[in-house]
Amino acid sequence: MNLEKTEMWCAPHLNHLTMLRATYTTYAYKRHFHDYFAIGVIEDGVQTFSCNTAQYVNPAGGIFIIQPGEAHDGQSATDTSFTYSAFYPQVADLQRIVGEMGSKSSGLPAFNQAVIQDTQLSKRLLNLHRLLRQDKPHLEQESAFIDTFAQLLYRHAVDRPNLEAVRRESQTVARLRGYIEEHYADDIRLDDLASYAHWSPFYLLRVFHQEAGLPPHAYLESVRIRAAQRHLEGEMPLVQVAYETGFSSQSHFSNAFKRFIGVTPGHYRAIFCKTSESALTYTH
Repeated sequence: MNLEKTEMWCAPHLNHLTMLRATYTTYAYKRHFHDYFAIGVIEDGVQTFSCNTAQYVNPAGGIFIIQPGEAHDGQSATDTSFTYSAFYPQVADLQRIVGEMGSKSSGLPAFNQAVIQDTQLSKRLLNLHRLLRQDKPHLEQESAFIDTFAQLLYRHAVDRPNLEAVRRESQTVARLRGYIEEHYADDIRLDDLASYAHWSPFYLLRVFHQEAGLPPHAYLESVRIRAAQRHLEGEMPLVQVAYETGFSSQSHFSNAFKRFIGVTPGHYRAIFCKTSESALTYTH
């Protein structure tokens, strides 16, 4: 079957990062270049492409990296289809991350391989791609983007950043936790937390996880769920509980609540109401 399918997304909160997921059988890219990176993972099938003067064959699980200015094409290496997911970050996006990692170089982050076999990293890139396509909090998506691409740079960039040891920062992290607990209903962004702590986003992610035992977005979600529990012990409508605790939709709220508590918000409220009724009956 001749299967050709293309989907594209944009994440405005990540400097308008574009992403593509495509399945091609006969479609072939014309030779071209662009001024941003193309970084992707082959999910199924086999890709072949030329980049500058070399020809590559990239099987399922392989990562490809096309750097700005490199002339390239691409198509299926066989008579059957191949599927891939790709990111198209701007040069400034990777420069910012590599700078926050401690690199002294101000130039273009460079890679000396167009195809990389790294099973762990390919899984992380695919997980990030799925996360960014979903209705998830900006803080979670921003954190995952920085963390995933920092791993790519640390493991495979020509000039690997020399990561500094994370210091104990218990007082500042305590202030950050307080900020999250006070503003949990807001759309907290990673840059908001970084500015509040006077740290870079990359350093904040490392320190917060070390001190709190979980990343900032997971801490925020825990605070929101606890607040939701308190609301559910009253009579506030479920849709309003979702809104008041910062969730983007009632379905997102319900799914998150069940992951944390083990039951749906409606079930939790019903259990609490039965408990209250039993206590009331006992007093009579």
